[in-house]
Amino acid sequence: MFDFSTGADDFFVNVNLQTNLALPSNRETLLQFYEAIQREFPSMTQLYQRESGESVLEANREQGHYLWMELHNNRLTGGNFNPQTADDIYRLHHWLLEHSVYFLGIGGLDVELLDVMFGFNLDYNGNRDEIVAESIIGDSALGALASENNTRCLECEPSMVIALDDDCYLQARISLETRSSDYQVRTGRYDSEPISVYLTVRRMPTPGKIMNMTESLTEQSAICEDICRRIVIPKIVRPIAVAIASSP
Repeated sequence: MFDFSTGADDFFVNVNLQTNLALPSNRETLLQFYEAIQREFPSMTQLYQRESGESVLEANREQGHYLWMELHNNRLTGGNFNPQTADDIYRLHHWLLEHSVYFLGIGGLDVELLDVMFGFNLDYNGNRDEIVAESIIGDSALGALASENNTRCLECEPSMVIALDDDCYLQARISLETRSSDYQVRTGRYDSEPISVYLTVRRMPTPGKIMNMTESLTEQSAICEDICRRIVIPKIVRPIAVAIASSP
């Protein structure tokens, strides 16, 4: 399998399932769900609830690679951060979708949308917006603005959404997040946050059809892999990595 971590400091794959109806919040139901997850994925031993209400089950983040999942009022999410083998990339994602019907009562009728996201982090302690503008925008019309004399780029977070089918129920979004601020540019005091590149493939139910969540996950994952191989890594991730490596 293609090594998607090539050129990036971190690589992660997330799944996001949004439902039309509120998910169960009963303590016994949730604990049964989390205990079943922990038996299948023994490293996921840290369970807690945020002040905003969502509950989280995850592995030890200090390892640098870990599994995690969150349960919101209308959303089930999970991810694999820096997966260690190709076989492990989607195992948690498939398990969550296959078993959510038994533990949480989520069926195809209840699905509002399903997202599969491939993410890449590139560490850089400097003007991350400027690096993105130089490596991605380049000689385009927008790049001409960034290259004006005596200017410094304050925000450059390109984003684009395309439809992958005629009815626009299958979509792909590429977006970047720089985490810079005008204060950092003004003072030259940059933190060590990464530049993040996200590719999200979203499937919304087609009217008149019930979504098969696991089949859609497989399809969307294959689309993510293909777009990353042909576009995201060679045309976005790699140029940013080269620009970071050549920066003073």
